Amino acid sequence: MAVQQNKKSPSKRGMHRAHDFLTAPAVSIDPNTGEAHRPHHISPNGFYKGRRVIKAKGE
Repeated sequence: MAVQQNKKSPSKRGMHRAHDFLTAPAVSIDPNTGEAHRPHHISPNGFYKGRRVIKAKGE
């Protein structure tokens, strides 16, 4: 079993935990429909960069 040799200081412990928080996902707005979607992904209506690339579900 691994055993630490030296105590980790509060500063180093804080640096270790610096990226443990959650961030909100990035969102882009489609110029045609105004719908929010993830960047570089197709919107739920089947649009990408303002052009229809696939038929949406139910069409």
